[in-house]
Amino acid sequence: MSEIQKFSEEKVLWVKRHSPKHLTFAISRPESYRFEAGQFSRLGFYEGEGFIWRAYSVISAEYADTLEYFVVLIEGGPMSALLDKIQEGDSILLDKTAQGFFLPGRFPDGRDLIMLCTGSGIAPFLSMLHQPEIWQRFDTLALAHSVSYPSELVFNEFLGSLKEHPLVGEFAHKLRFVPITTRGSEEGALHFRLPEALKNGSLSAAFDLPFSKEHSRFMLCGNPQMVQDTFKALLGMGYAMHRNKIPGQIMMENGF
Repeated sequence: MSEIQKFSEEKVLWVKRHSPKHLTFAISRPESYRFEAGQFSRLGFYEGEGFIWRAYSVISAEYADTLEYFVVLIEGGPMSALLDKIQEGDSILLDKTAQGFFLPGRFPDGRDLIMLCTGSGIAPFLSMLHQPEIWQRFDTLALAHSVSYPSELVFNEFLGSLKEHPLVGEFAHKLRFVPITTRGSEEGALHFRLPEALKNGSLSAAFDLPFSKEHSRFMLCGNPQMVQDTFKALLGMGYAMHRNKIPGQIMMENGF
């Protein structure tokens, strides 16, 4: 199969810039494009005679007419340089197949879904929060989003509006959200890195939710160092990696 057959050329529908390095944008969605909340798309641009591709988790609902993404631009990053210039009406390439196994449905049991993320690692969880079946499956959805400064907590308004969501609003009381700022003060936020917040008990207290191997299922997404350190912290607390043949309590994915 040739490269040209593996992707479609889509239109950028809108771009919202939250800061010089934080942006969300939407692109047209082919009728044939399917994904599960938690999966990522490969987005690309033509570059000379070739292409440049990067993976970005979808933040919109599985049933949405468009595909939305959240990006934290990386200084000096070649893909970030291109995304920094995108505007409504531009073209972008979309690989025809969504990918990834960062799916809450892979947990065979569990009562509380605990979503731990840094930066753009919040993206797959935003998509999950649009899905009624995830709210129905778990008694509690606990989300901690760790950023450097309060201004980077760009989805607080969306999280607060979930109670008005036509499909999941009736379950919104199940959500417990804890913001974490590591370099700035924010009322109601924790100020520990996620691994420390787990080990010292402050995250469990902030969620007002006891953690246990029986009930807690952890999903980690964000920068590789956080994911690795948080994974090690959870291992030290007695939790185990979830594998298809050996069920556990931890699932993780690096976000870049």
